[in-house]
Amino acid sequence: MKFNRGFKGRGEPALEQKLPPGQHDIGSSWPVLHEEATPRLDTSSWSFSVQGLVQAPVTWTWEEIHSLPHASYEGDIHCVTTWSKFGVSFGGVSVDTLLEYARPLPGATHVVAFAHTGYTASLPLEDVTGGKAYVAWEYDGKPLEVAHGGPARLLVPHLYLWKSVKWVAGLRLLDHEEQGFWETNGYHDRGDPWLEQRYQGD
Repeated sequence: MKFNRGFKGRGEPALEQKLPPGQHDIGSSWPVLHEEATPRLDTSSWSFSVQGLVQAPVTWTWEEIHSLPHASYEGDIHCVTTWSKFGVSFGGVSVDTLLEYARPLPGATHVVAFAHTGYTASLPLEDVTGGKAYVAWEYDGKPLEVAHGGPARLLVPHLYLWKSVKWVAGLRLLDHEEQGFWETNGYHDRGDPWLEQRYQGD
């Protein structure tokens, strides 16, 4: 099973049609922006878990998660600080695949994505299902750099990038919204770039 999302086979739209409101093209660079110190995670002890409102809580080691069907994303990413990066390529596993093992309970409506650093971000469950989200450990065919969330990060490319938790450790499913780090500090609860949902009240 492989999920490919992006613009293959379609005519490339004009740049202004690809840019969400208030964004600018960052080109080939990729800024590093995060509040917490950059951790050094050993893949021999790394883990990822799905917990909370699920029938079967599950935890994968680095080797185990790599044995799951590979998924890829090719498209664009958008940061709330107004930059966008076009034509990125990530590889990893679809969140859909992970949830197939955990089997969310009917009452689950939201997830809290949490990092090995303690950072959290809140998302509606529908924003990480249906081929919309990944746990990614490759960028442009190479291992994801630590500064960009390696060894693995969450990738939710249709939302502002603060939702794509770096150094991700797992997902906790809930029956309600529980704000994460930036949501409690004034950022929008959802963060849709095309609706310019940067801050509470947008």
